Amino acid sequence: MAGMGSHQSTVAQKDEWLTPPKILHALGPFDLDPCAPVNRPWPTANEHLTVLDNGLTQPWRGRVWLNPPYGDQTGHWLERLVRHGDGVALIFARTETAMFFEHVWARADALLFLRSRLHFHHVSGERSEHNSGAPSVLIAYGEINVRSLKTCGLKGHLVPLNGERSYSESRAPIRAPELSDLPLFRAATPVQRAPNSEDEL
Repeated sequence: MAGMGSHQSTVAQKDEWLTPPKILHALGPFDLDPCAPVNRPWPTANEHLTVLDNGLTQPWRGRVWLNPPYGDQTGHWLERLVRHGDGVALIFARTETAMFFEHVWARADALLFLRSRLHFHHVSGERSEHNSGAPSVLIAYGEINVRSLKTCGLKGHLVPLNGERSYSESRAPIRAPELSDLPLFRAATPVQRAPNSEDEL
């Protein structure tokens, strides 16, 4: 499981990229980072699990910070966070993918689409010269994490999700929204206008 605790940059094509510390400061503190890098220049949570621990198979506790490996593994980590129900994930905003529909649109409580592309950091702590090459989104699971996205001060656009259910309800699978469920695609109600000379032509 290479590339733990990181995104893959579409520019540099490598797995090991660390979360910008300003994001952790704005959203933390967290109890657990289950996919932290082995060598890290700053803590991401009170407890860290690395590739040596195989965080997917370990118990998770408390409020989780999740910056998962980019690629095919991302969905496995998001599914685990869905089941845990308390945490914030940072991934690329690939909103059209099956993974996003299954684990985010249908299961998350809120999204914060970050303004501008992030500059991730090398394991040395050095900020990358290039941005990530793709937009990023923060995903909240659980009420406390929704509040965190609302009050963190990071620039972006907040999108509440699944407002029809309470946060204490069980996290049984919820269907992904159909296009007809989204306001943009709902049929508009015709506006009734009083007849005038032009309408009657």
